[in-house]
Amino acid sequence: MPESQVVRVLIAPKKYVQGRGVISSLGDYTKELGSKGLVIADDNVWGFAGHVVEASFKEAEVEISKETFGGECSHREIDRLTDVAREKGVDVVVGVGGGKTLDTAKATGYQAGVSWAAVPTVASTDAPTSALSVIYTDDGVFEEYMILPRNPDLVLVDTEIAANAPFRFLVSGMGDALATWIEARATAEARKSALAGGPPTMAALALARLCWDTLISYGFSAKQAAQQHVVTPAIEKVVEANTLLSGLGFESGGLAAAHAIHNGLTALEHTHHYMHGEKVNFGTLTQFALEDRTTKEINDFIAFCKSVGLPVTLAEVGLKEATPDELMTVAKAATVPTETIHNMPFPVNAQMVFDAMVAADAYATAFEESRKEAVAH
Repeated sequence: MPESQVVRVLIAPKKYVQGRGVISSLGDYTKELGSKGLVIADDNVWGFAGHVVEASFKEAEVEISKETFGGECSHREIDRLTDVAREKGVDVVVGVGGGKTLDTAKATGYQAGVSWAAVPTVASTDAPTSALSVIYTDDGVFEEYMILPRNPDLVLVDTEIAANAPFRFLVSGMGDALATWIEARATAEARKSALAGGPPTMAALALARLCWDTLISYGFSAKQAAQQHVVTPAIEKVVEANTLLSGLGFESGGLAAAHAIHNGLTALEHTHHYMHGEKVNFGTLTQFALEDRTTKEINDFIAFCKSVGLPVTLAEVGLKEATPDELMTVAKAATVPTETIHNMPFPVNAQMVFDAMVAADAYATAFEESRKEAVAH
């Protein structure tokens, strides 16, 4: 291939299924992939969904082995489950649960040399659709991205289960998904490659923009429905945005500063009990500061985040008392040579990230104070 030739790439799951009650058909969809499965879920998921999952596989005559997820998508956990998959002789690995469970199941399927399926029980990340597993240490610190040779063979999303989860999961998913367009836009401007293996296609950018527009239009009403645990058209739209649109948009559109800053934030233990999308959201605001976006664009973003409950200050991701040295630790981790922050259209260093985080935090704090003053008067 000539060195000057630009090759654009779009990748996607083999099949995406979404709807109310579709988990009862999981066995039928999995049967297309294999007849002997390893199903990975944590104790909580086994508790509320296990009976439906097992009944579905039994009805479809798919033999399964159940395994409990250890809680962290680490190399140690993936290797443990790979050994189980090989020992059981399965031909498909099915992850049921949150993003870390699904990433672990995908990596396990890959290492075991079999098919893999992702069944999210929350709409909190875009992990289900991707050919990627985010690897953490056993202590929960970001370690690396494991790039897989293909996307899941099946992604199945039951919107009733997603709506019945604590609404914080759906809101966190919005935080993860809002970054999709902002990062894809930066990647395209920089003419850098996305994780799919080439610069963004028009389709990927259109999906990323649709993801943003859907969330801004329907996010607030979807949050209200999620609080009441009911399935509405807004819930369906936002679940699709959080899962499919964000998944395709980030993977084939590109990651930039927002996710790199999330990864940097994981270096501080105080952030560990905050969700992925919550930390990404502060990363998005920091990316706005790096890009010198207009006051109106930043105001509109913060106003939307406040309306659904997404964090926009350091205090809201556990770093109210963070020292300059701690924030520089985040900034340095976000700018290591392998990080996606180098997909920005201009060179970025740790000092720039430090300054942008401090500025973003100060701006969001002032925004909230001015809003309170306006209400008081």
